[in-house]
Amino acid sequence: MNDLVEPNIGAAFRARRLGHFRDAPAFARYRNAYDDAMAQLPEPVQIHDVVTGFGSVRVYRFGGGDGVPLLLLPGRTSAAPMWEANLAGLVARRPVYIVDLLGEPGLSVQTRAFTGADDQATWLAELLDRLGLDRVHLVGVSIGGWGAFHLALRVPERIASVSVLDPANLFGRITWKVVVFSLGSVVPFFPESWRRKLLSWISGGADASADEPVANLISAGMRDFTAFLPPPAYPTDDQVAGLDVPVLALIAGRSIIHNPRKAALRARRLLARGVVELWPDASHALNGEFPDRVNTRVLAFADEVDRADDTAGDTAGDTAGDTP
Repeated sequence: MNDLVEPNIGAAFRARRLGHFRDAPAFARYRNAYDDAMAQLPEPVQIHDVVTGFGSVRVYRFGGGDGVPLLLLPGRTSAAPMWEANLAGLVARRPVYIVDLLGEPGLSVQTRAFTGADDQATWLAELLDRLGLDRVHLVGVSIGGWGAFHLALRVPERIASVSVLDPANLFGRITWKVVVFSLGSVVPFFPESWRRKLLSWISGGADASADEPVANLISAGMRDFTAFLPPPAYPTDDQVAGLDVPVLALIAGRSIIHNPRKAALRARRLLARGVVELWPDASHALNGEFPDRVNTRVLAFADEVDRADDTAGDTAGDTAGDTP
């Protein structure tokens, strides 16, 4: 895999408040973990480094076909390989794009500081333009779900649907315990064993050992990368209610990032075109815990939206044809 953009390495990027690797050895460690995790995925058919106003974005395309594609947004510090458990099943049905989030560990390279949610939606909207994607189904897990929501608010005409998997700080506020532990996990002297325990805790007891490539990648990102991301703004009731896009919200009943029951209630109360499901047996890592179940639900939702859009288009065409 050839990189087209040099990564941000070293303390010089701190003054500009840009995400960066601490030093060259840190990047080398991270890159080894990244390549190991990417090796678990199917071979991408295309690799892009797409230039936006906030930096160069690493994008992978998997699969072929002409259907409305899925655009997958990963969670914090996890990058594209976190979708390994889901990818084969999704690619069998639709083209799939996966990005490394700007400002996060990965092979995207941030060149301009973020000031808030609008900036983070802006680069995603620019990414759609550069890739020539007129319409996509967004799928985001954790903070990726938060980003998907804000992108859909900005360019709803480009978004066929949004599927959010236990989204962070979207329908329920992030708990103080997660904030404290997450902040501690990114300091250089945080013990590796504690970092692994944190990952397992957030993931409902999932394996976070050194034998697990995605866990290794996330741990390396926490240890070797410094991010300067503004706190994710909690959407107002009016913002959530004003989103005129079909939304599938899968809330994990064992999630520790928010109160799952309250999050599900808020989503059901406010979403104008929402389908909200509370999965009592799932943790925050539900895409890896239940990949087949998640894939089946997301694909069925996207198919239903596409059928409705096709029917609406046919009806509009018939009406236009009947007009003198």
